[in-house]
Amino acid sequence: MILVIAEQQNNKLTRASWETITAAQQMPGALPIKVAVMGAQAEGAAAELAGADVSEVLRVENPALDPYTADGFVEALQALVSRQAPTYVLLSNTYRTRDFAPRVAARLDRALIPDCVGIKTVDQKPTFVRLLFQGRLAADVVPEGDPPYFVTFQITAFRADAVVRRAPAAPVTRIEVPIDTAAIRQRPEEPFKGAKQGVDLTQAERIVSVGRGIKAREHMDLAQKLATVLGAELGASRPICDAGWAPMELQIGSSGQTVAPKLYFALGISGAIQHVIGMKSARTIVAVNKDPDAPIFKVANFGIVGDLFEIVPAVIAELTG
Repeated sequence: MILVIAEQQNNKLTRASWETITAAQQMPGALPIKVAVMGAQAEGAAAELAGADVSEVLRVENPALDPYTADGFVEALQALVSRQAPTYVLLSNTYRTRDFAPRVAARLDRALIPDCVGIKTVDQKPTFVRLLFQGRLAADVVPEGDPPYFVTFQITAFRADAVVRRAPAAPVTRIEVPIDTAAIRQRPEEPFKGAKQGVDLTQAERIVSVGRGIKAREHMDLAQKLATVLGAELGASRPICDAGWAPMELQIGSSGQTVAPKLYFALGISGAIQHVIGMKSARTIVAVNKDPDAPIFKVANFGIVGDLFEIVPAVIAELTG
């Protein structure tokens, strides 16, 4: 059995939860899938998850799970895994997961394969793909020892909209887990919030992203005009943010945000692996670069070789004409 641990905040599911369910549905071996959502009250999130093609949804509830603490989630997940005895435990590789999942795996003395980007089938069994050295190498990893095996997946490694759904809804089972409140050592403060911005780029459907080919801060207005015409959000590569031409919260890449929009317009971006890691899951990538050998063209669906200062105004004129 595959156990997916969904993540919810204020009884609302994260998109990464659906991505992890997609990963579970693509696992070889036709193992049944259960999805668990943990919290003090998870009724709404559980009802939403029941629309996925899974065998059962588990509402794991305890008052000690709200607000979130790593200690509380470790206690709950350890009890749940011991009770359900899955072969695989799949999670999205979020800040929260990185906080508690390694501790559960260590307590149970089981393997943890973090930050995977894909699944291969070898001898009818799953092999998990991880990127190494900032994406320069891909490693195929097979867990050893006794199950359960814990696996986390990089955000956007799988498509949330590719999840297979079912009708009627999957059954939902409420499970109460014992948690020793004395074992909860943390006293949580307000949840971490990134720098204020107009939109969460991870949720944007269209992004116009700018690289060093823009040449100067005053040329950023040209990219913003294209973004406005497309109804897109503005993003940037690390050199643009380091230069102060765009705020750091707009940075896309291995040290910034990981995005998966329907349209990604890359202007003057060379395509360094550190940037590609953050946007390679976009559905359609359009790249504009005057260097025909720029690495960005290897991942682009459409490539335009030319001067962006000639091409972008022409695109804007065509879209507004």
